Amino acid sequence: MKLIVGLGNVGKEYIGTRHNVGFMAIDRIAQANQVEIDTEKFGGRYTILRKYDEKILLLKPERFINLSGEVIKKYVDFFDIKIEDIWIICDDLDLPVGSYRLRYQGGSGGHNGLKNIELHLKTQQYKRIKIGISNNKQMDTKDYVLGKFSKEEKEEIETILMKIPEIFDAFLTMTYDNVMNQYNKK
Repeated sequence: MKLIVGLGNVGKEYIGTRHNVGFMAIDRIAQANQVEIDTEKFGGRYTILRKYDEKILLLKPERFINLSGEVIKKYVDFFDIKIEDIWIICDDLDLPVGSYRLRYQGGSGGHNGLKNIELHLKTQQYKRIKIGISNNKQMDTKDYVLGKFSKEEKEEIETILMKIPEIFDAFLTMTYDNVMNQYNKK
């Protein structure tokens, strides 16, 4: 079984914010595969789908983003999911809006959701795709990540979100090296 997790914050006030691009990406994968993320368990909302003879669990942790690791760990333990079968989708302040990066492993880069995942999984070696939200050094980081995208930024994010289901399919059918080679922008 594979576990695909989109990071974000729950609540209407967070819909469309920079910190919620992980939720947006998971929603796109669900939509492309004609499933609803409608089951609640362990502090998260999820669905299980079958594709390419594989069971895939799509998860949106429903605790604040900085507690995502607690929720993910419960799913990993309950469904006996291997670390190499986890794919995390999150925002990244260090990447410009309209860009993304697939990685095998790495540090949190200051992202509190990733810090919490590392704490609970006890590793930095899980696959991830980081979606660029840029950074505004003139604003407090918390205010910035909880802010909404501008019209231009929404268009750039939309371009990435349209590509996410394709990258998801590649993740299921190719080695991760090949996925990174094909989709990471040079």
